[in-house]
Amino acid sequence: MQKIRIGIVGYGNLGKGVLSALEQQKDMELVAIFTRREPNSLGLKVKNVQKMDNLPNFVDKIDVMILCGGSATDLPKQSPEVLKYFNIVDSFDTHANIPEHFDTLDKIGKQNNTLGLLSAGWDPGLFSMARILFNSITPDGVDYTFWGKGVSQGHSDAIRRVEGVADAVQYTIPREASVSAVRSGICPTLYTKDKHLRECFVVLKEGADAQKVENEIKSMPNYFADYETIVHFISQQELKENHSTLPHGGFVFRSAKSVNNNKFLMEFNLSLDSNPEFTALVLVAYARAVFRLHSKGQTGAITVFDIPLSAISPLSPEEQRKKLL
Repeated sequence: MQKIRIGIVGYGNLGKGVLSALEQQKDMELVAIFTRREPNSLGLKVKNVQKMDNLPNFVDKIDVMILCGGSATDLPKQSPEVLKYFNIVDSFDTHANIPEHFDTLDKIGKQNNTLGLLSAGWDPGLFSMARILFNSITPDGVDYTFWGKGVSQGHSDAIRRVEGVADAVQYTIPREASVSAVRSGICPTLYTKDKHLRECFVVLKEGADAQKVENEIKSMPNYFADYETIVHFISQQELKENHSTLPHGGFVFRSAKSVNNNKFLMEFNLSLDSNPEFTALVLVAYARAVFRLHSKGQTGAITVFDIPLSAISPLSPEEQRKKLL
């Protein structure tokens, strides 16, 4: 069996998760990991760790690149650049900027005969699939999405980019009263601030202005500006001891009714011990679909909405029908 050749771009928590996820895939093999750091500094036993500058040297040696950078600053630059040479999968999760990111990748992919799948984590990604499914089935209804309680990698990464921040972890916390109201079927009107609280644990660099850092975090558009945000300043030791794990999860609801006023409540939920390891598994499964669709001639940009479920499965169509239908 010809294996799908995979490259990993970036080796933070998500990159580590992808490396682990590939160990469970019988139809894939890792070709190389690309990093901005010195390859030897990662301490990996993987045979091929490369500087990011060496990416173009692997054209025709890698079928799909899985991009593991952050959405705040990495993916807006890396995804278009890597797509010039390779098919890609990314987990871009700045919801407000997805249309712009899609248009950029679609143009580059079509110019270079490559295929780019964007926003393929669990939200956006799996939660997006639940929303489109629920909406399609019930025309008359209201959608609700809650995230957490858990560590948001994207929001934590965004805080770490703030000047004066040495390290940080951000927890997204659903407001229990709002979740209970939705589950009751009363279809409450909820605004952004009504659904979640954002709690940040921040380690400052020496000499940093705490008030300035806090103000910059709380006013950050697309991340914190629309939420009630609490910022705690703690030591690096406390962060390591109390905030070193990466759990997450969440809920997608649609509260709807029929023409006869019968009520329906649909729910999809995830509870994850490790956000990056689960996100990595999603990216790896969708890399399989990108390889298959590109092999059939598709180029440009796509989202999870454009991919049949059968394309992400390692099973044959016959096995899918027998075991899963």
